[in-house]
Amino acid sequence: METPIALVVSNAEQKAADLEAGSNAPTITTTDENVVDWEGPEDPQNPLNWSPRLRYGHVVIASLLSLVVFTQLQSTSVTNTDLSNLAATMIAPGMEYVVRDIHITSQTIGTLSVTIYLLGFALGPLIISSASEMHGRLIVYHICNVLFIAFIVGTALSKTVPQLLIFRVLSGIAGSAPMTIGGGTIADVIPSEHRGPAGALFALGPLMGPVLGPVIGGFLSTREGWRWTFWLMAIMSSVISLVALAFLRETHPNILLSRKADRLRRETGNQELRSKLDRRLTSSQILIGAFVRTGKLLIFSPIVLIMSLYVGLVFGLLYLLFTTITPIFQGVYGFKAELVGLAYLGIGIGELTSLIVFGTLSDRVSAWRTKSEGRFVPEHRLILMIWFAPVMTIGFFIYGWTAHYQVHWIAPIIGTFFIGFGAFFVILPAQIYLVDVFGSEAAASALGANILLRCLFGAFLPLAGTKMYETLNYGWGNTLLGFLSLAFVPAPMFFYKYGGWLRSKTATSL
Repeated sequence: METPIALVVSNAEQKAADLEAGSNAPTITTTDENVVDWEGPEDPQNPLNWSPRLRYGHVVIASLLSLVVFTQLQSTSVTNTDLSNLAATMIAPGMEYVVRDIHITSQTIGTLSVTIYLLGFALGPLIISSASEMHGRLIVYHICNVLFIAFIVGTALSKTVPQLLIFRVLSGIAGSAPMTIGGGTIADVIPSEHRGPAGALFALGPLMGPVLGPVIGGFLSTREGWRWTFWLMAIMSSVISLVALAFLRETHPNILLSRKADRLRRETGNQELRSKLDRRLTSSQILIGAFVRTGKLLIFSPIVLIMSLYVGLVFGLLYLLFTTITPIFQGVYGFKAELVGLAYLGIGIGELTSLIVFGTLSDRVSAWRTKSEGRFVPEHRLILMIWFAPVMTIGFFIYGWTAHYQVHWIAPIIGTFFIGFGAFFVILPAQIYLVDVFGSEAAASALGANILLRCLFGAFLPLAGTKMYETLNYGWGNTLLGFLSLAFVPAPMFFYKYGGWLRSKTATSL
């Protein structure tokens, strides 16, 4: 018969330790024999003790799911120069044919048909993080995968503008699941000190999706029609969803210990047994609490607010930049419609390079600082952001002025390489930092807040692109974006120095 284990630690000592180290595994603060815990630090049922193959398999699947939903985001957008003023998320091949096929006559509606997907992405975390807190991550993954496929099929079959808009926003809501709970999955299965490579692996999907989308959309839209971009996404999502169905397990420690407590109550007849993570809340309290936590974190946690604003700004600047790619490479450099998506590969190569650099250096830098300071703290994740984020500014300068003076097309693509490289070192370290600070318990809500602002910036900031570039031209317009990208550079420096103090003064769970 299994015997519940309880560890004896004072509340004050453990709270201080958790805040200092960013612990994601709360320690039992009572000797109550009715508290159900893991069977010691090596318990094989604890996801942190699963085999590396199983743990990293979960990260890979979450990344692949994110790849599909972000590829879908960019696979249909505007191609020709006349329609390129539909400043939305990314101006990529395909939307021209949508506009013509279902008779979109309003520029606003054309823009909305693209940006509304991001609005769904912003709304989804509010629902999905709540559901994962109450029912676990596994069932949420599976349900959202099925819904995403259904809504993508609905988009492909759309005959009218309202149908297109409805299915786009619904697919955005369902598609936000991998990004919303993927960080929580990493917190569940990867110890804090080893999350660098796992975070880089997870980021590969959402970062490469927007690059692959225009390439896929360009060829499919011109050769097979815009609907096939959605059919391909449905096929890809179905394949990955089947892999997820066969491979994924529940990883949320709250759910696993709750199930263990339920089993022990049935076996022993002791109805007083409860999980060590049981907060004794009703389902409605859990649902409402998780739902409002995202907003509370944005309001009351300076770490979440400022990091989310920084990531949101970078995301919005990227999407504002992308409003220029089609008119520049198709209108100025003469790229064919089906080839203009290849111009995004500079960003992709920059992100892949940064992925390799991050995966190589992240844990090593953290280990170096841990050895130097005598302990690991989440702020170690910000060092690479401090070093490399300013590279994004250099990229904007190169891209803008080489395009303005119509230098050989490879020159602005080199600029996008540096933009992608620098942007990666803002988005990923911020995400891993939030996971380390908030741990498995609140990671989904913290990342939900991050995604909310990121998608709102991505949806609305590009709307300023048309007027800005008309007024400032590509050179000065992208110079302005470069200087804006410097606005939050002091933020990681501030948190690196004062983050531990801030965590001790503000709640990390709310």
